[in-house]
Amino acid sequence: MKSRQLLDRGVGSVLVAASCLFAGSAFAADAPAIKGDAQAGAQKVSMCIGCHQIQGYKTAYPELYHVPMIAGQNAPYIVAALKEYADGSRTFPTMGAIARALSPQDMADVAAYYSSLK
Repeated sequence: MKSRQLLDRGVGSVLVAASCLFAGSAFAADAPAIKGDAQAGAQKVSMCIGCHQIQGYKTAYPELYHVPMIAGQNAPYIVAALKEYADGSRTFPTMGAIARALSPQDMADVAAYYSSLK
């Protein structure tokens, strides 16, 4: 009987923990996005210009790689990409290092700047 009680408590604890996890995710999804400022972003792109604003630029590391042009890309996509580089779910050494140095406001500002370019 004692093992049954322990099992019930264990299952109950897992269910409570899971519900907290899902509730937390739902609240995080409802959190308002940080509003980016394109003018502020223009002052924060010095590390980006060397690759992302040179037409047809290719880098030789880690192999011949075409650098994407991000001018005109939508801001939420740019923010999502920067967050993924920062947390390691996207991997490219240079982008990872740069993204980890940016605050959420910096990411929003840089994204606002690049999305304003055509």
